[in-house]
Amino acid sequence: MSDTAAPLTGRVALVTGASSGIGRAIALAAARAGADVALTYRANEKGARAVERDISSLGRRTLVRQLDLSDGGAIRSLGPAVRQALGRVDIWINNAGADILTGAHAALPAEDKLDMLLRVDLKGTILASWQAAELVEDGGVIINMSWDHVLTGMPGVNPQMYAAVKGGVLAFSKSLARSVAPRIRVNVLAPGWIATAFSGEMEGGAHREVAESTPMKRWGTPEDVAEAAVFLASPASGFMTGQALLIGGGTVM
Repeated sequence: MSDTAAPLTGRVALVTGASSGIGRAIALAAARAGADVALTYRANEKGARAVERDISSLGRRTLVRQLDLSDGGAIRSLGPAVRQALGRVDIWINNAGADILTGAHAALPAEDKLDMLLRVDLKGTILASWQAAELVEDGGVIINMSWDHVLTGMPGVNPQMYAAVKGGVLAFSKSLARSVAPRIRVNVLAPGWIATAFSGEMEGGAHREVAESTPMKRWGTPEDVAEAAVFLASPASGFMTGQALLIGGGTVM
């Protein structure tokens, strides 16, 4: 396989929240691009083990770790564990986040949802990024996850909370990028309407309306986000830091 086809050959990537959805797609895309991949899960060990098998079938080394992003101690132990098992950490992708839209958490009071988002998506990303800044090899990459609508807003209580927290991730990442340059590059992915578990629970008319209102006339896929992640992790984006890529089909421009 050529370097062009496998731009992450020889690298070790860590992807949090990789048992399903966008995280799963990113972990598999990184492996296909030549990286060994460590992945974390919070509760879905079955899904994480399935991803582990898929990565191993590609001939890549892999490691699975359970991680609760609201646990600072668990975050601090993650990087050393990955480095001990796989030898190094070159790419750290903070994909994991709290799900306040599906399952039991969707029925929580707004304040409880806000507390969860602040603990997991904002504080968890910050603590994990600090850990990454200490452990990622020179020339390495940190990628954090925001949301395209932080730039325009969206009505509703859930979007208000999500925009505040993911906007915080974006602002933090820009300051971190200035702090760790030129040794490490820090960039942000900002997905929009992506077909994950939440989209499957939407009423048919609302689901179609999203696609029709998107300039690209479709929902995004986890693979759309994963390809952008591989780009940001690769030498092809070597002169980019502190930037946000909007993966939303043009809904937000």
